[in-house]
Amino acid sequence: MLEAIAIDDEPMALEVIKSHASKVPFIHLKGTFTNAIQALDYLRENPVQLLFLDIKMPDISGMELAEMIPATTMVVFTTAYSEHAVKSFELDAIDYLLKPFPLSRFLKACQKAKTLYDLKSQSKSDGYFYVKSGYEQVKVTWTDLLFCEAAGNYVTFYMNNQKVMGRMTLSEAAQQLPDHFVQTHRSFIVNAEKIDKIERHQLHLGGKAVPVSSSFLEGLQEVLGRLSEMRRLSN
Repeated sequence: MLEAIAIDDEPMALEVIKSHASKVPFIHLKGTFTNAIQALDYLRENPVQLLFLDIKMPDISGMELAEMIPATTMVVFTTAYSEHAVKSFELDAIDYLLKPFPLSRFLKACQKAKTLYDLKSQSKSDGYFYVKSGYEQVKVTWTDLLFCEAAGNYVTFYMNNQKVMGRMTLSEAAQQLPDHFVQTHRSFIVNAEKIDKIERHQLHLGGKAVPVSSSFLEGLQEVLGRLSEMRRLSN
């Protein structure tokens, strides 16, 4: 079941979404909002997997709001204006529904969201996850991943022969990773199993240097100690 909310400054538009959502068995529409700021406050305390979001609203646009929520929240834009479609997919939207949309088109968008959610849920237990990069979903396997580097609202995942950039924060990236990945700097998370050498202010893995801040050093040492103990017990 996907928990969702809908935001639109037109009450009639919300009634359409309510009606459509009630007919989709895997969607639980927890609430509807005509005020985007109130919806943001709600989301801080009540995260959902899916957001149906109008674009042209007073005070704050749907595009602006989409950049404020966690990247893990899937967004389906609902709008009467087609000119925002390209920008919506730059924001990793699941779909873009042009009003008035029939139930069949709404169901198609919901199915896209469910497919992606199921894929991510299964992949995490199997040792990999997917990063939305442009129009593609790129598979990142834990054993291949060396480190992650954050820049603004984007994180780049570095592997031996590839790097992938996705829109998310470093803390959101950390939620996708097991506990042998450790933060070494405000902008970096590393795979502790791949570390070749540690120096005073940096470490090396896969032929690349990553900075180490003193404030993260204790956490790094704890993870390395735990890995060393696990190896000792397994021998």
